[in-house]
Formats: sequence, C-alpha cells, structure tokens
Amino acid sequence: MAVPGRKQPANRGLVSHCTHHHIVVFLLTFFSYSLLHASRKTFSNVKVSISSQWTPSCRNSTAPELQPYELWNSSHLFPSGEEATLFLGTLDTIFLFSYAVGLFVSGIVGDRLNLRWVLSFGMCSSALVVFSFGTLTEWLHFYNKWFYCCLWVVNGLLQSTGWPCVVAVMGNWFGKAGRGFVFGLWSACASVGNILGAFLASCVLKYGYEYAFLVTASVQFAGGVVVFFGLLTSPKEVGLPELGADEDEASVEEDANRPLMGNDDGDDDDRNYSIQATDNDDQPKAIGFFQACCLPGVVLYSLAYACLKLVNYSFFFWLPFYLSNNFGWKEAEADQLSIWYDVGGIIGGTIQGLISDVLQKRAPVLAVSLLFAVGSLFGYSRSPNSKPINAVIMAITGFFIGGPSNMISSAISADLGRQDLVKGSSEALATVTGIVDGTGSIGAAVGQYLVSLIQENLKWMWVFYFFILMTSSTILFISPLIVREISLLLHERRLRMLAE
Repeated sequence: MAVPGRKQPANRGLVSHCTHHHIVVFLLTFFSYSLLHASRKTFSNVKVSISSQWTPSCRNSTAPELQPYELWNSSHLFPSGEEATLFLGTLDTIFLFSYAVGLFVSGIVGDRLNLRWVLSFGMCSSALVVFSFGTLTEWLHFYNKWFYCCLWVVNGLLQSTGWPCVVAVMGNWFGKAGRGFVFGLWSACASVGNILGAFLASCVLKYGYEYAFLVTASVQFAGGVVVFFGLLTSPKEVGLPELGADEDEASVEEDANRPLMGNDDGDDDDRNYSIQATDNDDQPKAIGFFQACCLPGVVLYSLAYACLKLVNYSFFFWLPFYLSNNFGWKEAEADQLSIWYDVGGIIGGTIQGLISDVLQKRAPVLAVSLLFAVGSLFGYSRSPNSKPINAVIMAITGFFIGGPSNMISSAISADLGRQDLVKGSSEALATVTGIVDGTGSIGAAVGQYLVSLIQENLKWMWVFYFFILMTSSTILFISPLIVREISLLLHERRLRMLAE
C-alpha cells in the first residue's frame, strides 16, 4: 500500500507522455469549442440592437428616412422594449432546452460514432443556422417570431454535439495525472470563446448586428472544416501507445478522486489509460444511459451543475444587456467590459483545478469557491456606476463562479466517466458528460426565462438574490461529497502523521 505522504508530482505522467499530437489535439478541441461559444455570445452581445430593431424606438428615429415606411414598419415585432426583452429571454430558454435535450443524445451518439465526424458536422451546420438567424433574415428583411424560434431550436441541437465530443477526445489523450490542471486550463475554451465573440461583435456592430452574426458564423464554419481534416480522436490513430504505461510507481495518483468514484483498491493495473482504451483489440461496448446515471456522483453533480450553470449562463446571456440597461453604457462598451467575467473564469478554473490536483479532492475546492461566490454576487449587485470598479468585481465573481463551473463540466465529468465501475465498458465519457451538461442546461434554460421575468417585475437586485439562492443550492447538492472527501482528507493526514 502506498504511503499517503509520498505522493508523486501530479503532472509527472502528463509531461512524460506529451507529444506534438497532444498539443495539436489540445489546441483543436480548445478552439473548436471556443468558436461554438463565440457564436452563442454574439447573440447576447447584440440584444440591445436586436431589441431596437424589433420595436419602435427613439434610437431608430432615422430609419424611416433610410427605408420605405412599409419596410421599416414590418420589423416591428413588438410594441415595446419590455416585450422584446421577454422574447429574447424566451429564445435563450428555447435554445438551452433544445441544447439540453441534444446533449443527452449527443453523448450517446459520440460514444458510438466517430467523434471527429460528429463534432465537425455540428460546427458547420450550426454556423449555417446562425448565419440564417442573424444575417440572412436581416438582409431579406424577414422578421417572424416562429421562424426565429425554430432556428434556435435547431441551433441548440446542433451546438450540443460540441462539449461531449471535445471532452471525450481530451479524455482519450490526457489521463488522470494532472487532470485538474490540464482540464482547468483547457476548459477556459468557453471563456475564450466568449471573449472572442464579444470582440468580433463589438468590432463590426457599428455596421449592423447582422454582420456580427456573419463574422462569427463564417469563422465557426471554417473551424469545422479544419476539425474534420485535422483532429485525431485517439492515440491509436497515429500508432501511439495508451497513456500511463510507465506509471506503475505512481499508484497514489489513481486515488485522486476515489471519494467520488468508489473505495475499492483494485485499480493497480489501470494507470492513466485512455478512456476508450482496452487491454485487447476489441472495441468496448458503450455504457447505457441509465447505467451512466447510476454511476456514483453523477446525479449529485448533475443537479449541482443545473443550479450553477443557471447562474453562469445568466451572466453569459445577460451581462452586456444588464450593463447597458442598468448603467446606460453604450452597447459596444458593455460588450468589451463583460470580457472581465470570462477572464476571471479562466484564471479561476486553472487555479482551482491545480489546487484540486494537489489535494487530490475536487468537492472541498468547489465548496470554498462557491462560498466566496455568494459574497462576490452580493458585492457585484451593489457595484457603483464606475467601469473600473465594476470590472474588478466582475472578474472576482467570474473567478468564483466560472471556475467551479469549468471544473464540473470538464475535469469532474472526466473523473465520473472513467471510474472503476465502467471498466470493461469504458466508452462512457461522452455519455456521462452529456448527462452532467444536459442537466445543467435544463437548469440554465429555466433560469433564463426566470431572469427576464424577475427583471421585468422586480428589477435587477432581485435577479442577484436569485443567483445567490442558486449558488447556495449548488453547495447543498454536493454537500454529501464534500463531507466524504473532507473526512478522507483528515484520514490521510492522520496516516501521514503516523508515518512520520
């Protein structure tokens, strides 16, 4: 039995196995999901412009002079900005519900078909839908609520192919050694996509919101083509051995998440193997959906992520609109300022992932971060009308909310997808990832409609109270895992003291 006080460096196995193929896979999966998020972010960044276009507004006072009155009047979908805002929230809800359903399906499909095909198809098809939604309809001056809803349902289904596929590919190339740090750094792809989307939208917004959709859709389509021709889904495709063949001495690393996965000690022969690897040439059967739901920790983390993703995606969808609506800042300025939330999330996910690798426990790190998140939400709700102060508090809020969100959706999903119970039927990661992220998206979908409803009736302060309630609920759902992992940390500390 390994002595707890003699741990190997968490990233030792990672460094020893890293090749240029690993770097290429890291970058391709990183930027493929970044582009998917950039196209989503575009919609949130141009909500003010869309609302103005769809309603009679003083901001559009010059429009009748530029266009025939009949053509201008045809774009008036709503009599007031409040109704347009409520419909925009409804579109967010529609997207997230279809995205959630798609995640459950895409996870199962990803474990049964070629991950590269599924990912590239989703990227290219989604790009065409985004182009039709934001650009083609504006060029043709075709405005129809039902058409917008249908397009956004299809977009949600297509975008859902992204996350389960990229997490599964990353899991095939990067094993458990240093997973918290690697996946923490890599999961910044969503935040980088938000930043990229905000930057692209703010650069071309002065020409019309349709050009923001055009640019992001074009870049995403090109990215899908690159993924199709360049992504390697497994080391086997280039004749590389499975990861971890020389880590027999690092048995402690395999215990990193045993409180979450199980307590048996019979994993000495499973060192950092690929998630889809087996000891023979036979392809393992993919695990069933209900089997994946019954794996330890899956349900608790799924429910916790439903609450946390609600808060995280509310910032994602509504932050630029909130800054513009609440403080009266220009839309382009609000877009650029909202980047700081994602900057905080990038730093938070990386640092918290590294700390969880050192402690070899995830839940206590999440709990501490979420407790600070409650305080940061309360502080941000009272941020003054000052851009520098707002940016600082926003970054702190992103650190304590975006960081845990990234950990659950990436590193913890990977942990859940390759625990002892799925040995011999190891094609489970995409399915488990789809369950966790799909449940999270259901919570986020409900939340987006509630945010627009609360804002319209009770104003923004009550929206932040709602966020605090959801963050506290996240802690409540993972509390059994927190207690369990803290108890094991204390037990390991006693063993180290005895060994000394």
